[in-house]
Amino acid sequence: MAQFNVAELFKQTRRKLKLNWVAGLDGGSNTLTSETVTKPSLALIGHLNFVHPNRVQVLGCAEMDYLTSLPSADAERAINNLFSTDLAAVIVANGENVLDILLAAANQHNVPLFTSTLRSPELMDILSHFLAQAMAETISVHGVFMEVQGFGVLLKGEAAIGKSELALELISRGHRLIADDIVDFFRISPERIEGRCPPLLEDFLEVRGLGILNIRALFGDNAVKPTKPLDLIIQLEKADLQTLQMLDRLSIKTQHEEVLGLKVTKVHIPIAAGRNIAVLVEVAVRNHMLLLRGVNATKQFMQRQQRAMKQHK
Repeated sequence: MAQFNVAELFKQTRRKLKLNWVAGLDGGSNTLTSETVTKPSLALIGHLNFVHPNRVQVLGCAEMDYLTSLPSADAERAINNLFSTDLAAVIVANGENVLDILLAAANQHNVPLFTSTLRSPELMDILSHFLAQAMAETISVHGVFMEVQGFGVLLKGEAAIGKSELALELISRGHRLIADDIVDFFRISPERIEGRCPPLLEDFLEVRGLGILNIRALFGDNAVKPTKPLDLIIQLEKADLQTLQMLDRLSIKTQHEEVLGLKVTKVHIPIAAGRNIAVLVEVAVRNHMLLLRGVNATKQFMQRQQRAMKQHK
């Protein structure tokens, strides 16, 4: 899992979460190691085993009402108990007034203390989603990532095999570019991997002989997309006539490639003179759709063949 510090969190979410950094200004380098955002209700009454280190803690109406109801000595003790754990940051939500002892504890322990006018459930929901994206396990892969008929398709193959030219033809047929050359993949949930384009390469596609093309400027905003879940990998392989003749034409076993610990369906397409690769990619995606619905053309053909042989006998 990727790590993320509190200063970067504040920079990227302060407008959306309406954050104001009020104390603990020296704690910006505190590292977040979990996307989980919690409310430390039980910790305030002494159950510190419920506070996990290096997380964001949110104080809502219930927590602040509890603190203000305590005598000052007990409130100070509860706050010191909370800050005795390794907190990454604390957010006081709902526009609640911040107690002076809370400000003092944040400064003493170098824990960033933010305030927000958002309601705590909404704040926690937005923040959890942001952290899940920002801290997801990641890997960079060489290839071209496209949206083809609504599916995220990674085109792979050795250098100069024609991945970018294929991508250009697919774009001209109405499909969309996510990333060329380098794709950053993030495992944002147990069953989902999302592909994104590195900021430096957004909108650009390099085609040998034409140079670097700005796809957004050439084809419009609908020709590009910032992110897409990975659904299918297509491996392009050079092949001659003899290789094509030796291929297993009735292969029914689905192939997979592991990406960030998740198996992704993989299709091999041989590249040879006269083959329309863009059409083959489109059909591979359509066939993948059918397989997801349980429709396997090869199995259907073999079953029909077996029935015909029985009738002939």
